[in-house]
Amino acid sequence: MAVKVLRPGVERRVANGLDSMRLGAALVWKLVPQARRLEPQAFVETIANSLDLELDMRLEAAAASEMAEVMAKDSYMSAPAVIWDGVGKRVLTLEWAPGVPMTDPALPDLPGIDKDQLADNVVRAFLVQALDHGAFHADLHEGNLFASAPAHLTAIDFGIVGRLGPAERRYLAEILWGFISRDYDRIARVHFEAGYVPAHHSVETFAQALRAVGEPVIGRAASQVSMGRLLGQLFEITALFDMSLRPELILLQKTMVSVEGVARRLNPDHDLWAAAKPVVERWIKRELGPQAQAKDALNEVISAARAISRLVQEPPRPTTVVIEKSGTPAWLVASVTVAVIAALTSLGLSLWPYLH
Repeated sequence: MAVKVLRPGVERRVANGLDSMRLGAALVWKLVPQARRLEPQAFVETIANSLDLELDMRLEAAAASEMAEVMAKDSYMSAPAVIWDGVGKRVLTLEWAPGVPMTDPALPDLPGIDKDQLADNVVRAFLVQALDHGAFHADLHEGNLFASAPAHLTAIDFGIVGRLGPAERRYLAEILWGFISRDYDRIARVHFEAGYVPAHHSVETFAQALRAVGEPVIGRAASQVSMGRLLGQLFEITALFDMSLRPELILLQKTMVSVEGVARRLNPDHDLWAAAKPVVERWIKRELGPQAQAKDALNEVISAARAISRLVQEPPRPTTVVIEKSGTPAWLVASVTVAVIAALTSLGLSLWPYLH
């Protein structure tokens, strides 16, 4: 087993560090107007919330247990079981993680290790967690990973778990799929629909800017891509189109950078997009395909029918009002209600074949 214990005084050191970060963020906000769109204070508070959770070993044990269940649903990554009798506010006990630490320089050359598949698995494990389950290990660097032949990964340290709602998961999937399929117009529309780009900008111009970033890197080996140049271009685009930092996506962005770094160190020529494609394509087909759209439409029909039913069963209580103008004729209200119910019924019947 492995036992993790908080050092004495660590809470005070974290609090002092956060105070310094808050002061720095306030100074940046006041003295550097160009940086305000990056929401430095919201960024610090996001980090502070994560650290507060990480300082309670009971919460980390719960996160480890949850993520073990999530990871067990695919074959890319696993987590050690929690030994609950050894869990307290300042102590966490887990089963021993199998495998070789990924910080070991000799790992890629060990017998039976498939470093290319390991690189693919770390990317796919992260994407499955984020897209399929909305909960992901948000600290996936080599110090928290163990590998065993041929390409199995075991993760530890679940103090930081990122969470995505349905809207953020759809945003992530559509953006990735847009780059994989080189559909820059789609990527641009998703940004505008999510409110990440102010509406006064041009969708077409934003798509053009995305193409300038994506085309030089899609399909190329990672060793041929300058990450510094790519990040510089992305930063320039966010400034050009008045894009603000999204606090809810900070952990996602941080983890994506870490995961790509792990994959590139295993295989300098690793193709991140090829590794991501099977997971993203599966999600797109399942969540946005014809059958999923039909189910969504039918659910809307059912919700509307229930609302009408509740209105009929529990009509609003009558109130005394002074009518200065003639109201809508009763025959017109009845006609519209009948027409709406008929339309909803027709739509439901037309979608029924897609649900089988």
